[in-house]
Amino acid sequence: MPRVLIVEDDEVIAEGTARHLEAGGFDAVSVAKGEQGLARLRYENPDVCVLDLMLPERDGWSVIETARAEGIGTPIVVVSARGTEHDRVHALEIGADDYLVKPFSMKELVARVRAAARRGVRPQEVPRGEPIVVGELRIDPRDVQAYVNGESADLTPTEFRLLYALALEQGRVVTRDELLQRLWGRRETHRDRTVDVFVKKLREKLDRRGASQTYIQTRYGVGYKFEPLAR
Repeated sequence: MPRVLIVEDDEVIAEGTARHLEAGGFDAVSVAKGEQGLARLRYENPDVCVLDLMLPERDGWSVIETARAEGIGTPIVVVSARGTEHDRVHALEIGADDYLVKPFSMKELVARVRAAARRGVRPQEVPRGEPIVVGELRIDPRDVQAYVNGESADLTPTEFRLLYALALEQGRVVTRDELLQRLWGRRETHRDRTVDVFVKKLREKLDRRGASQTYIQTRYGVGYKFEPLAR
């Protein structure tokens, strides 16, 4: 019997989803927090994961990115009230296999989960947990740290996540709204300077270690791009 992990903090939705999946021939288990969901993905190897995006402790964006970075290939079906094209496309780009917008038909969900289970574990073509090395800068997800000329940049976990998220998209402008959703699980609002503050901290920590390049470039009015440029 295929096993399905449901990561959903709304108890009513979680129970209804589990009930319909079990009626459809699946063995379903649910957890309410992102960190719990990631732990179960790591150690229990379910056949499919049904994942909400807005979760306590660790949001769904982070669950997807971390799972894929660690080589976990379990098919992930996102179910979320966030229904914009940007949200759907972004979830698929970072590793989700399917996306359903709430409210949705339970029959359709069961059909999508069944299709995902048939496709099976996705191959990991690129080991996204590998360090990224650009010039004097080494970004190592295994240490959750960055190094300039071999010296630790002393990044906090959030600063590292921001740098790593930008580096994975090297050469592409990532909007503030996209970064806020992926790292903090919320949409950009007027006067929200969270991303700008963290980018400033990152630049200070990387630059003061004598790097001959700048790494994070600003696209004014849009966002940021990881692109090494000579100082």
